[in-house]
Amino acid sequence: MSEKLPDISFIIAAYNAAETLDKAIGSALAQTDVTVEIIVADDCSSDATRAVAAAYGGNVRLVALEKNGGPSAARNAAIDAARGRWLATLDADDTIEPDRLKRMIARAEAAGAQIAVDNMRVIRADGTAPETMFSPAALATTPELTLANFIRSNALFRNEHNFGYLKPVFERAFIERHGLRFDENLRIGEDYLFLASAMALGAICVFEPEPGYNYHIREGSISRVLRLDHIEAMMEGDRRFLARHSLDATATAAQKFRARSLRQAHAFLELVESIKRRSLSGAIRAAWRDPLAVAHLRMPIAVRFNRMTAALRGAAAQNTEITVTGGASRSRKG
Repeated sequence: MSEKLPDISFIIAAYNAAETLDKAIGSALAQTDVTVEIIVADDCSSDATRAVAAAYGGNVRLVALEKNGGPSAARNAAIDAARGRWLATLDADDTIEPDRLKRMIARAEAAGAQIAVDNMRVIRADGTAPETMFSPAALATTPELTLANFIRSNALFRNEHNFGYLKPVFERAFIERHGLRFDENLRIGEDYLFLASAMALGAICVFEPEPGYNYHIREGSISRVLRLDHIEAMMEGDRRFLARHSLDATATAAQKFRARSLRQAHAFLELVESIKRRSLSGAIRAAWRDPLAVAHLRMPIAVRFNRMTAALRGAAAQNTEITVTGGASRSRKG
């Protein structure tokens, strides 16, 4: 008699996550009306992450990477070990609601979809009241997420939150049929390319409007810091995406919109670097290297310049790193 496969395989990429991993695993184990397995892929942590995962046993399995490869490599190792009918990524510092997977799988199966995404609850480290990332009523009127809308929402400097934050549930058979894996050249934006690639391959993605994923924002997490090398890697990732997939006219237009935003973000961050170096000539060269970026960022540059120069004056002696999220500038001690 063949072993019955679990309904869901949770993919948890973990690096020095000993302080938060227990809560993430606990929330996955607490899922109702579905069977689960949890695969923790430890990316060569130097803390007790492996011990935390190994202590569970049973349907919590530890995959220990031999060398640090980043979140994509860890997730790919976990996918290779997964047996569930559905795959869900769960960040090691996030948690989920007990009925999340039951609702998402039911919605996907009812629509004949290969992917489901749900709303998110944003929980900040400063203790402010949690907020729902997207309006449930608005998501309810858009039952399906199209590739064009997904690409367009992932343009930088447009919105504080975009659909790239969403944590999808994927039908594993679809992922395996197409040999789909995370791009290991990326350490930021890899989630975006994985979902975009699945939809470009024909997967249908449906919305579950209510929040089931608790997204915890901690200062200093990699997703909160955007650097020039990140933008360059995202541009290269998009080039590989376009080389592999053919897009229809609507998705192509959305991709051009996103590409323009990446170029503008690159020009802006070059300007930031020049300001940090207090190089007026460098700032002028960066501002005029891409006329399209200048046209788009003229007013934001004035606002951001004032904010950043004030931040730089106040933190010049503190090794401050400028972080950029959703069009706003923030400072963080590096």
